[in-house]
Amino acid sequence: MNPRERRAARHQPPNPEADLTPRRRTVPITVEQVVDTALGVIATEGYEALTMRRLAGALDTGPASLYAHVVNKADLDELLIGRLCAQLVLPEPDPSAWREQIRGVCAQIRDQYLTYPGISRAALAMAPTDLETLRVSEGMLAILLAGGVAPQAAAWAIDALLLYVAAYCLEASIVRQRAAHDDAAWVVDRDELLRRFTALPAATFPHTARHAAEITAGEGHDRFDFTLALMIDGLAHRSTGPQV
Repeated sequence: MNPRERRAARHQPPNPEADLTPRRRTVPITVEQVVDTALGVIATEGYEALTMRRLAGALDTGPASLYAHVVNKADLDELLIGRLCAQLVLPEPDPSAWREQIRGVCAQIRDQYLTYPGISRAALAMAPTDLETLRVSEGMLAILLAGGVAPQAAAWAIDALLLYVAAYCLEASIVRQRAAHDDAAWVVDRDELLRRFTALPAATFPHTARHAAEITAGEGHDRFDFTLALMIDGLAHRSTGPQV
């Protein structure tokens, strides 16, 4: 089912024959309520906990009833990412500040994803058709083009940046989930990692043992900022705009 058919189907009245679960609601739900409730589930339980059945329970309705509003889980994913994209503020492209601007957009996306643990998984392998999602990609494209980046390089760079942001946030949610278990807490403990690396036999792991402090360095989003700068600075070499 293509995006246009999915959106059309979302507004179709429910099929009584397909909905075998008794309805408990007396007030009809809306797509906005579906998205709001889904985000609430993710914020408290993580993206992996979000199923159509879990969402139906949170809405006090039957799972089949949701299909009058959301075609399937992929459709819901698109709505969720679209909602997050609607929160982003896109700057007016400035050729002299394009690198700072594109970093700022990526940081906004990161913060949205981290608010809802694991939700960046929904953005992976998603063809952008939601208007809010397209608004963000259009804004990012405008920033890079204003900076003198060629259209093809700009398009691929946006793909790479969004993929990195999604992967970074997904890993953060996995680490957080694992850290919730006492037996895995050491995984995110820098002192423990440093101790393990420095204790490695130097003859076998000379570089890891010697540079353990550098390998385990970084606080907050230091590594995120480093990687974005690496990608954007590399892109700047392809730009014909101001090298600032």
